Amino acid sequence: MHPHRNIYTASQNDAPLEDSLSGASLSAGSREGVAASFVATSPYQPSPHDYLIQHLSVGTCTQAEQKIILNDVNLAIPHGKTLALVGESGSGKSLTALSIIQLLPTGLAYGDKSQIYVDELSILDLPEHAMQQVRGKNIGFIFQEPMTALNPVLTIGQQLAETLTWHHIAVQNISSKGQVKSYINKAFSNLQKDQYHFLAALLFSLGITEPMRCLHCYPHQLSGGMKQRVMIAMALVAEPSFLIADEPTTAVDVTVQAQILSLLRQIQKERALSMLFITHDLSVVKQVADDIAVMYRGQIVEYADVATFFGSPQHPYSQQLFAAIPSYEKRGCLLPVLGEEGGIKLSPLSKEQDNQVLLEVKDLCIYFPIKQGLFRRTVEVVKAVDNVSFQLCGGETLAVVGESGSGKTTLAKAIMGLLTISSGNILYADSAVEFSKKSDIQMVFQDPYSSLNPKMLVADIIVEGLRARGERIKNAAKLPAVFKLLDQVGLPKESCNRYPHEFSGGQRQRIAIARALILSPKILLLDEPTSALDLSMQAQVLNLLKTLQQELQLSYLFITHNLSVMSYFADRALVMQNGHLVEQGSIESILFSPEHLYTQTLVKYAQV
Repeated sequence: MHPHRNIYTASQNDAPLEDSLSGASLSAGSREGVAASFVATSPYQPSPHDYLIQHLSVGTCTQAEQKIILNDVNLAIPHGKTLALVGESGSGKSLTALSIIQLLPTGLAYGDKSQIYVDELSILDLPEHAMQQVRGKNIGFIFQEPMTALNPVLTIGQQLAETLTWHHIAVQNISSKGQVKSYINKAFSNLQKDQYHFLAALLFSLGITEPMRCLHCYPHQLSGGMKQRVMIAMALVAEPSFLIADEPTTAVDVTVQAQILSLLRQIQKERALSMLFITHDLSVVKQVADDIAVMYRGQIVEYADVATFFGSPQHPYSQQLFAAIPSYEKRGCLLPVLGEEGGIKLSPLSKEQDNQVLLEVKDLCIYFPIKQGLFRRTVEVVKAVDNVSFQLCGGETLAVVGESGSGKTTLAKAIMGLLTISSGNILYADSAVEFSKKSDIQMVFQDPYSSLNPKMLVADIIVEGLRARGERIKNAAKLPAVFKLLDQVGLPKESCNRYPHEFSGGQRQRIAIARALILSPKILLLDEPTSALDLSMQAQVLNLLKTLQQELQLSYLFITHNLSVMSYFADRALVMQNGHLVEQGSIESILFSPEHLYTQTLVKYAQV
C-alpha cells in the first residue's frame, strides 16, 4: 500500500472494458495474454537501467461507485530508449503520463496494486514534498500545448530560471559568448547572471539562434516552433534522466515537426535519456520510437517493437488505426471509422465536378505596415500575402499547404472580408465579392472550441448566421432547419440544447460545420479543420466533408499542413511560402513531380 496516495481497492466486479472493434472483446483471457507477452519480453524487477510501470490502475476513489479509467497498465522503458504510447483521444494516454508524476485530477485514485519506479525510486511511496523534487529533477515533462503550459505574465527567462532556483541547481562557471554574454551582463542582476548564461547556452543548443532575445520575450511573442523549443528547454534544464513528451508535435507543420523530432533524437543520444513519447500520429512513432504500446479505453492492447508493429499489427484496433490513415491510394473512398461494425472496409464515393469558376483571386496582396516612433512612421512592411492568383471551380477541393506563417489563414480571412487587401481582386461568380454574397462563402475555423461561444446553446450557435443576416428567430431549438443540419453532420437533435464544452473535439468541429452550412453556401473555407484531431475523429470529419460535398455540391478551399490529408482529400493544391505562391497544380504533380525546392522539402518531410 502507498501511505501518501489516495487508493482504491479493485473488486472482483472490475471487468475489463468491452472492445467494439470487429466483434473483438478485451476479455480477462486476452488481457492476460497481452500481459504475458509483455512479461516475456520486458524486465519487471526495478533496476537503475529501466523505468517501470506495473499494474497501474486509476479510477474514482468513492466506494459507492467505482469507475476504472486505467486498467492494469504495464510499461517498461529501457535506459536510453523511447517507448511510444499511442491511441485515440480519451484512451488514457495523458492520464498515464500524469499518473507517473502524481498529478492525478481531483477525485481519481491509484489502484492498490499500482507501482511506478523511476531511478530506483518507488514513485507512489513518495509524499508530495518529495515529489516536488522528483518533478523536473528526475522526470522532465513536455506538455501538449505550450501556449497554455507557459505562464503568459512571466518572461521565458524567468520561467526557466524558476526550475534552477527550485531545485537549487548551481550553474557557476557557465560561460556564454559574444553578444549573449554582453546582453546578460547588462539585463540581469549579479545573482541571475550565472543562471542566464547557462539558460542562453541551453536555448542556443536547442536551435534558438537569438537566445538573449528569447530570454526577455513573453510566450505570445514566440512562434509555435519556438514555444515548443522553450518547453523542451524547461523539461531539460534540471537534467532529468527520464523524459515524458505529451503530443509535442500536435498541430505544428511538417517542417517544424521534423525539426522537433530531430532535436529530441539528438538530445536523447547526447544525454542517454529514456523517453515516453505520447502521440496519435503513427508516422511520428516510426521516426522516434524503439517500442510501441497501443492503448484503447484505458488498457494496453498491443505491445511490440516498432519494426514488428509496422510490419504486422496484431490487434484489430491497431489494424484499424492504420486503415484510418488518409492517403492518396484511398481517394474516392470513405475512410473506415474506428469502432465501426464490420471491420476494415473502404466505401466508394462518387464525386461530381464542373469547370465553372466560382472563385477567382487575382494578384492578391496583403501587407501589414510596422510603425514605430513618436509619429508612428512606417519602418517596415510585412508581406503576409504577395501577388497570389488562383481559381476555384464548382464541386472542387483546392488545398492550400505550407508551413506556419506562410500566409494560408491570412488568405482565407481576406476572402471572407475579415482583412483589408492592399491590392488585387477577389471575384465570386465573375464579380467582386460583396456583403450580399458573403452567405455564399463561409468559413470553418481551425479551433472549434475557441470559435464557438461557450455561453450559447448549440441551436443558437448554428442560427447565428441567420440572425446576423437580419432574420428574427425566437426559439432556435425548435427550428426544423437546425434539426436537419444536425442530422446532416451526424449529431442527434438533442444536441441543440447543450453547450460546446459538453462535446468532444470532433463533435465541436461538426457543430462549426453546421453553423457554416445554415446559410446554404456554395464555398466553404476550411482552416485546418482536422489539425488537432486524432485519427478516429479526423476520419469522421473528412468522411463528413466528402459526403456533404457530394450531397450539396460544395466547393472547398482546404487549408492544411498535413500532406497525407491533402493527398486523400484534395483535387488540386497551392503551395505557399513566406506569403508567395511558389507552386500550384494537381495532387499528382505536387506529390510525385514537385518542381519547387520548397515543395520537394515538404513532400520529403511529410513521408506521404
